Amino acid sequence: MKKSSGMISVEHNPGDPPIKTDTDWDYVNSLTDEQIHAAALSDPDCPPLPLGSDEEMEKAGFIRIVNVFKLRTKLGMTQEEFAALYSIPIGTLRDWEQRRKRPDATARAYLKIIERDPKAVAKLLGSAA
Repeated sequence: MKKSSGMISVEHNPGDPPIKTDTDWDYVNSLTDEQIHAAALSDPDCPPLPLGSDEEMEKAGFIRIVNVFKLRTKLGMTQEEFAALYSIPIGTLRDWEQRRKRPDATARAYLKIIERDPKAVAKLLGSAA
């Protein structure tokens, strides 16, 4: 399988017969982006993904997860510094960054707050100690 420009194509071995379908590929290939989008909007079983705000995504049933690696890198911190400053176990942080585990609902909320105002969170945690 090969992915390019948002489309996924399947490569067949030379000599393999083409896969038989009832699809009129000449018609499909003639569709404009607008026609494809309109067809997707009209299909109740397979609506297009929402590309709006976090609130719109969550309303549609999608969960936005903060990319912890990008957040930490943006803040210019090592894993150890980030974990210590925000009271996150280093092993948990590594699991999130390496995608071995996903943050639970509480952790996702905490990460969103850190993402929005990392200095305020650090200040509040520092004053609580």
